[in-house]
Amino acid sequence: MITNLYLVRHAHSTYTPDELGRPLSNKGYTDAKTVAEILLKEKIDYVVSSPYKRAIQTVEELAKSLNKEIKLDENFKERLLSSEPVEDFEFVISEVWKDFNRSWNDGESNNMAQKRGIEATKNLLKNYCGKNIVIGTHGNIMVLIMNFFDQKYDYDFWNELAMPDIYKLTFDGETLIEVNRIWS
Repeated sequence: MITNLYLVRHAHSTYTPDELGRPLSNKGYTDAKTVAEILLKEKIDYVVSSPYKRAIQTVEELAKSLNKEIKLDENFKERLLSSEPVEDFEFVISEVWKDFNRSWNDGESNNMAQKRGIEATKNLLKNYCGKNIVIGTHGNIMVLIMNFFDQKYDYDFWNELAMPDIYKLTFDGETLIEVNRIWS
């Protein structure tokens, strides 16, 4: 049975050191309305999100329009790159993508974050088989999930993502059969 997962990378947020509570920027709110407009054409059955405010806010307009509750799933939160702020984000992120077992200052390795994301993905595929599910999430964990099914989704792919961005992953059971970008 065919199940569609719509992975939605959150819209632009206003930077604060509070990862959990960081809100969308004015541009982010405008783009979240566009996300809703696009996804309202897709016959969405469920809306799931990372517990991070910016991810929730990116799919909130859609959920309200559909009169659906947003189900929070901790496993779709962004990967913890480091337990401490990093001085050179670009260097650190490129290093952990080179070696999936490497972690930085007690952060999550790609393997650790990917395992968490895949567990959540497989739970959705099992529990909502045949449905269309939107997932409000983050760039790194989103690409790590996609990478599990097809390794062409890598650091370079992540580096080219828009904010927001939407990828429709079509599954037959747990087998990925098609990926389409639906962000305009």
